Amino acid sequence: MSRAALVVIDAQESFRQRPIWAYGSNPDLVRQVDRLVAAARERGDLVVWVLHSEPGTGTLFDPALGYVRLLDGLVPADREPILVKTAHNAFTTTNLQQLLTHAGIQDITVCGIRTEQCVETTTRVGSDLGYRMTFVSDATLTFPIPHWDLPETATVAEILADPRTLTNEAIVTRTEYALAGRFATIRTVDEVTGANLAGSRS
Repeated sequence: MSRAALVVIDAQESFRQRPIWAYGSNPDLVRQVDRLVAAARERGDLVVWVLHSEPGTGTLFDPALGYVRLLDGLVPADREPILVKTAHNAFTTTNLQQLLTHAGIQDITVCGIRTEQCVETTTRVGSDLGYRMTFVSDATLTFPIPHWDLPETATVAEILADPRTLTNEAIVTRTEYALAGRFATIRTVDEVTGANLAGSRS
């Protein structure tokens, strides 16, 4: 039995409905995630899909609106678990740890949306729980982050025009710096799938 798992976090249609979607960091996300999934299945690793839900909120993450589903192009195989969380990390409000323990998992690879939020938070929690974590940056996606005092009603154009907005590149770089050597090994899709035999950055 494999002792490794791939956890795909929040790669869901909710995000595609946001106006900021067009300015996401990784237009190739679905293909990159699909490459990781295919490689994991070939190795016999456990593949776990996680969706974020905010029931009763009326937001794009409210399951009543129908967007709490995987992005088009991502298709779970039979018996691959699909967990629904209501916290930023994939452990606190799901039975993810129970599934991993039952399967004897020691190594976890993570990918999905958003780089610095749910994917990073899951990585930190997983590391603290004792798992060896691999963070695949080029199979994550994020969006420009507005300054905290910008009104919530700010348009995408206003967010992008604000010099205080944190860019996608800065977010990914900061996330890698924060995780590497502390909470995870940073790897690329090519490295994880064997398409590139170059060493990892840790």
